[in-house]
Amino acid sequence: MACTQEVAFGVNLIGNDGAAPVDEASLTGWAPVGSRTTLSTHVEQDPPAAMLPAVDGGREHRPSGRYVLAARRDGEEHGLRHAVPVGALVPRVTYRVAGWVAVHVQGGGGESSSEESHVVRVNLHVDGGGDGECRVIDCGAVCAGVAGGWVEIKGAFRLKETPRGATAVHVHGAPAGVGVKVMDLRVRKRDVVLKFSGGAAGLEATASISGASVRVVQMDNVFPLGTCINSSVIQDPNFVDFFTNNFDWAVFENELKWYWTEAQRGQLNYRDADALLDFCDRHGKPARGHCIFWAVDGSVQQWIKDLGRDDLASAVHGRLSGLLSRYAGRFPHYDVNNEMLHGRFYRDRLGDDAAALMFREAARLDPGAQLFVNDYNVECANDPNATPEKYMELIDALRRGGAAVGGVGIQGHVSNPSGEVICDALDKLATTGLPIWITELDVSEPDVSLRADDLEVVLREAYAHPAVAGVVLWGFMQGRMWRQDASLVDADGTVNEAGQRLVNLRREWTSDARGTIDGDGNFRFRGYHGTYVVQVTMATGKMLKTFTVDKGDTSLVLDMEI
Repeated sequence: MACTQEVAFGVNLIGNDGAAPVDEASLTGWAPVGSRTTLSTHVEQDPPAAMLPAVDGGREHRPSGRYVLAARRDGEEHGLRHAVPVGALVPRVTYRVAGWVAVHVQGGGGESSSEESHVVRVNLHVDGGGDGECRVIDCGAVCAGVAGGWVEIKGAFRLKETPRGATAVHVHGAPAGVGVKVMDLRVRKRDVVLKFSGGAAGLEATASISGASVRVVQMDNVFPLGTCINSSVIQDPNFVDFFTNNFDWAVFENELKWYWTEAQRGQLNYRDADALLDFCDRHGKPARGHCIFWAVDGSVQQWIKDLGRDDLASAVHGRLSGLLSRYAGRFPHYDVNNEMLHGRFYRDRLGDDAAALMFREAARLDPGAQLFVNDYNVECANDPNATPEKYMELIDALRRGGAAVGGVGIQGHVSNPSGEVICDALDKLATTGLPIWITELDVSEPDVSLRADDLEVVLREAYAHPAVAGVVLWGFMQGRMWRQDASLVDADGTVNEAGQRLVNLRREWTSDARGTIDGDGNFRFRGYHGTYVVQVTMATGKMLKTFTVDKGDTSLVLDMEI
C-alpha cells in the first residue's frame, strides 16, 4: 500500500517499499493498533501469478515479496498504522493509496474459515489538534479471501485544509483473530543524486570539492501541455498571448479532418491546415495530427457514405497518401481512426482489418510519426462501450493485425472528475507499455472555482502518472470552445480562476534546490522531470553544467566530472 503525493514524483509518505532487509528494522515507522496486536516482517517466497509483474509506465514493477503482518488482532479497528511526516500533506491535492494486501488466519483460533473473505480497509486518521477530535478519511477498501492470496488495493483522498495535528495511515478491517498483511509501498517522485568527481585528478580532487555550494535550477519542464487552435482564434491577440505563454503543443480543432479537407469529392482544401501549421512553426509549437479518419458514422461526409466497397477502399488509400505525403515529418503524432470504441464505419464497410491497414499504411508513408488510438469516456468509468479493458482489447487486436500503435489517446471531456477513477484507468492502460496522452481535455463546470479544482484533479493525476507523456486541452477561451462552462480565459482576455490555477500548477512543477556537496561527492534533491542547470561554487571558481531528468520511479544518479 502506498500513499503518493501527486504534486511530486516518488515522495514516500509511508515506508516499506521493499528495499530494506527483512528484519525488525523493516518495521521502522509502523506501529500496531490494538493492545494485543503484534507486527512482524516476512517474505513471500513464491508470489502468486496475479502479482507478477505489473507494468508501470512501460517499466516492470515486480513485487518485492517483503511484507508486514499484523497478528493477534482483537477487533476490526485493530491492525497497523504508519505516521505521515508533518507537513507532507498539502490541502486540495489528490493523494493515492495503492499496493497489495492479504489476510491470514492464525493457527489455533480466529473467527474465520479458509472459505471466507474479509474487507481490508485503508483510512487516513487526522488528529484535530487541540480540540481532541480525530477525522477518519476512507482511502480504499478491497475484499481479500482467506485462501485467495494477495489482492491489489487502490484508493485516493484529498484534504480541504492543512492538518492541525498528527496524521497516520491505518490498515485494518478483518475480524478478530485474522491477520492483515501489507506489501510494497510504491513511489512516484524520485530523488536526483548528482555525483561530482575530480575526474582524472582522482580521489584527492574529489575530496576537495566536499562542502562546495550547489544551486540547481530547472530551466524548462519537459511535460508537454498543449491546446487546440483553429483558424479563427489565432486572429485574437488575447488568445495568442495566453497560448504562446502557457502551452507547448497545439492540435487543430477541425482543419485537418477529412470532412474539412475534402468536404466534396475531389475538392481538396489544405489552405486552413497550412495556415495553422505555419502559425505553429512561427511560435515553435509542434502540432498533433487530428485526425486522419473518424470511425463514427455521424462524422463521415455523405459522399464517402455513398461509395461502394471498392471506391471506398480507393478513397481511403487516397486520403492516406495525400495527407501523409503532403505533411511527412511535420506532425509528430497522428490520431489514425478517431473513436473506434464508438464507431465502426470503415470496419463495417471494408472488413475488420480496415483499421489495422490504416495504421500500417500511415507508418509506411510517415515512419517518424507516432500513431495513436484516440477515444472518449475511457477515464470516466461511466460508459460501458469505453472501458479501459475494451480499449486494451482494441489495441491488442490492432497489434495482431500488424498496426504500429505508438500511443494511447484519452480525450478527457470530463465533468466532476474523480482522481481515483482516472488513476485506475491510467494504471490499466499503462500495461500496454505505450505512452498515454490526454488529447482533448476540458472540464465543464459553471462554478469557476469548482472548475479550477476539477481541472487541478485531472492535471495532477496526469502529471504524476509515469505513463502519461502529455496533456492537450480542447481550447481555453470563453465563446471559442466546443463545451460550455469550460473556459480558462474570459472573452475579454481576463484569466479566470481556472486559468490562474493552470498557470500556478505550471509554476509549481519546477524545481530550485540549493545546498552543499557531501563528503562522498554527492548532492541530492527532489526533482520534477525537465532540463536543469547546476552551478557549483568552489574556491577555485564556478562551474555550470546542464542535465535532464526524465519521468521515472527510481532514484536517478548522474555522474558529473569537475
